[in-house]
Amino acid sequence: MSQLYYRPIPTLTPSARALRLAAGWVWFDRVEVLQRGGVARQIPAAELPEDVRARLCDARPDVAGLSMARPQIMGILNTTPDSFSDGGLFDAPAAARAQAEQMVADGADVLDIGGESTRPGAQEVAIADEIARTAPVIADLRARGVKLPISIDTRKAAVAEAAIGAGANLINDVAAFSFDPEMAATARRLGVPACLMHAQGAPETMQDNPQYEDVLFDVYDALEGHVQRAEAAGIARADLLVDPGIGFGKTLEHNLALLRGLSLFHGLGCGILLGASRKRFIGTLSDTPEARERVAGSLAVALHGVAQGVQVLRVHDVKDTHQALALWQPLARVETG
Repeated sequence: MSQLYYRPIPTLTPSARALRLAAGWVWFDRVEVLQRGGVARQIPAAELPEDVRARLCDARPDVAGLSMARPQIMGILNTTPDSFSDGGLFDAPAAARAQAEQMVADGADVLDIGGESTRPGAQEVAIADEIARTAPVIADLRARGVKLPISIDTRKAAVAEAAIGAGANLINDVAAFSFDPEMAATARRLGVPACLMHAQGAPETMQDNPQYEDVLFDVYDALEGHVQRAEAAGIARADLLVDPGIGFGKTLEHNLALLRGLSLFHGLGCGILLGASRKRFIGTLSDTPEARERVAGSLAVALHGVAQGVQVLRVHDVKDTHQALALWQPLARVETG
């Protein structure tokens, strides 16, 4: 018999039969039971196997000081000349500092700083260049009194180590520790949590012809494998976030299938990070070719993610996302810790 997958069907309305999803703000009283090649069926949440129920319902510990009991906004700061949406805007130190401070003022809960573009077709950046783009910015922000968590967006252990030394306290690896064989050991030695993202292929070629047997199951299984390898390296599951990698080796239909099925990933027992901000599929669906004009579409996807229990939203537009959440929560009567 093939593996069973359990996707909680989220609701924002609690009931006597409903369980809290990841001890957060979303509930579920029904679960979709799925398997490869099989017909989906629904069962009451009360009929879940005990181990599955624990994975879906147990509280997620704080990660890098971020509470998983409420939605968190991760502000994107690309100190690169060639990122798809904001390349060249913040690659100068003064511009990077100003943008970081603006995102803090706009309501960011964590900053994600990267020095290598991983957009489709992007080329690898030398380690020394990536360090020079990121570590000084992080050190400057800490020296100027920025207290909130800082994530280093990198695939490379040496870059991560320099960033942690400068004051970062979370590693965001789009390759899920698979690009640099030293990354897992480095994270373990430094004692920092990490986000493991799914990607099919390297940025240079990942959008050439991405294919899956079933994208939802394939990405879930790949992330479970990444988490297990991180655990084997000595990193606790409680110190990991997972990211399904929207746009990283996925077609439009792949992205939509992952977004529709987001709640499945709570079965990994980790906090979920969603990074869909300004991405190409939003432009395709909304006929918006310019990435910087995709704010409204990005907000729609972000709110969909939060309604699925996603704990961390990685976004370019911090102020707009903060305002959208400030309205959505009372309108949906959502209570967060």
